[in-house]
Amino acid sequence: MIIGFGFGDPLTSLLMLLATSLASYGIYRLVTRRRRPRDKEARREQLRRYYYEQRELARRMAREFDLTDEEIERRIDEELRDDGPR
Repeated sequence: MIIGFGFGDPLTSLLMLLATSLASYGIYRLVTRRRRPRDKEARREQLRRYYYEQRELARRMAREFDLTDEEIERRIDEELRDDGPR
């Protein structure tokens, strides 16, 4: 995310906006570069872990939300019953 601000006359405002945006981008690049592992094998392991976690999350969500029409209607009835009259 790049953050910038500027105020005053238009030229000063534009220069301030450009300078603060460049500073923000520089800080962002500095911070993200440190988080990423340097060697390829560590990066490969990090990506592997991420994709395994995403696959497990997708399977868990599929089990929870892969419902038949009857199950959907039952859940709707339960939620409406729990809400009560308004």
